[in-house]
Formats: sequence, C-alpha cells, structure tokens
Amino acid sequence: MHSTIAIEVAAPPGLVFTLARDVERWERLLPHYALSRAKERRTDGSLVVDFVARRPLIGLLGLGLPVAWRSRTWNEPATRRLRFAHVAGATKGMDVTWRIEAVGDGSRVSIDHDFRPRVAIFAAFVDRAFTRPIAGRTLATFKALAEALADESDPLRPTNTST
Repeated sequence: MHSTIAIEVAAPPGLVFTLARDVERWERLLPHYALSRAKERRTDGSLVVDFVARRPLIGLLGLGLPVAWRSRTWNEPATRRLRFAHVAGATKGMDVTWRIEAVGDGSRVSIDHDFRPRVAIFAAFVDRAFTRPIAGRTLATFKALAEALADESDPLRPTNTST
C-alpha cells in the first residue's frame, strides 16, 4: 500500500530540512514523540533509531497509545529528502520518504509511506489508525516550528513599537 500525506509550510525548505533531519532531537521537538534514540551509527552515515510516538486517542485528556518502531534512517541534503527503512516493529518493511520542496516563498513537505505486509488489509489499518495520525501531527508540529523560526529571522517582519 502506498499513501502520501503533505502540508504547505511558510518557511524556506532549507530551514524545514534542517529541523526535520535531526531525528535524534524529535523527542524534544515533537510533543507526541516519547523517544527518538540512535541505537547504531553506521559507516555509511545512516542511523538505526528507536522511535516511540503517542497516537492520540482522547485528545482533550492527552491520552495516547504508544507506538514503537525501529528505522534505519538517513538524509539526502542535495534533494532535501529524509529516508526511513523500518527494520523492526509492526511496520517492519515500511519504506518512508520525506520530500521537502520549494513552493513559492515557502515549502511543501510530503511523506510517502510504502508498506506491503503479508496481509494486505493490515497495511490499510496501520495507515489509517497509526501512520496518518502520527505523520499528520509530526508535519503540523514541524510546520509550526519552522514558521515561528522563519518569522524570527525575517528582518522585514513588523515589530511592536508601542511602549
């Protein structure tokens, strides 16, 4: 099964890429991530990282179901892509590609998920119940972070001059 989720971000693609590619910081940058810890650093520059994210169940109460997986991850600066090959967990075999592209004065961030488990219906369930909710929240948080940082660095941004 292939699925794509995307968002427009009012920030330069280089800034978005810089924020997103540091996967070891995700647990500090993304409130719904409980863990993003490197288990192995490979000679090719890739990392094997354990991730735990909370899939919201009852948003108002802040309750969420922890979802864990392990990925080999690397980034491609020339094309502003992030790659994740899931190597353990229920999503073992999932291939994920982030594309961060310039669009007008900002960026478009899309995440492609390719998942082909033995039982095809499992892929649709995982996509709707876990992948989309977690990826959607991840994109929304990176959008807010990048846009806030872009606003701070914009010298033409109006400032409050009242005293």
